[in-house]
Amino acid sequence: MTGRSVRRRGAAPRGASRRVSRPKKGTPPRRRKETRDQLRARARSVLGALRREYPGARTELSHTNAFQLLIATILSAQCTDVRVNMVTAVLFAKYPTPDALGAVSQGALEEEIRSTGFYRMKAKNVLACCKALNERFGGEVPQRMEDLVTLPGVGRKTANVVLGQAFGIASGVVVDTHVQRLAGRLGFTDKDDPVKIEADLMDVFPVNDWIDVGSVLILHGRRTCKARTPDCPSCPVNDRCPSAT
Repeated sequence: MTGRSVRRRGAAPRGASRRVSRPKKGTPPRRRKETRDQLRARARSVLGALRREYPGARTELSHTNAFQLLIATILSAQCTDVRVNMVTAVLFAKYPTPDALGAVSQGALEEEIRSTGFYRMKAKNVLACCKALNERFGGEVPQRMEDLVTLPGVGRKTANVVLGQAFGIASGVVVDTHVQRLAGRLGFTDKDDPVKIEADLMDVFPVNDWIDVGSVLILHGRRTCKARTPDCPSCPVNDRCPSAT
């Protein structure tokens, strides 16, 4: 032995700063492991608090019937409800039925809905949707998920909005960007795919709560638990949220 200290393999040289592993920005915090029953109990508690915070929560898309809600929801993709409501107030006054709206030319409809964004594709879907309603469903909005998702421009999210808000049918949970974000932050899911997130939420909450879950999470995401600046101090469920700061 020469008297020199022996450095263990893999150890940092003397005097070197030790690198601390930090989670990447945006990585969800590590969560305490919950049993399935504990998760469901916490979820019920969170939903109860949010129901009290947003009593009677419903979609903020203006509509008087299922057809109007269907079209408004198609137009709401990548657009605010406020803007959609401004557009549909004029649109439905002119074209109140699938027959009337479906008879509008592509170009004319594009101009009517231009401010909602992606107006060419939306106009194409709206016209095709009206045609399908007239030809296959007698001009009525169907009340089954398997029928709704066959309509152009309609996926599970849109179908869940229409079924839940217009017909009171709990076919699933609406998963938009707000629900996706909050479901992850609240520890109800660790998935990124909307279909898988919906499946997790449907497992966590009983069927009678499915409509309310989407409604209150959307409002909470818009008003408090925002994407970039969540207002954790004023959040009514921060004591039950594993991501609260």
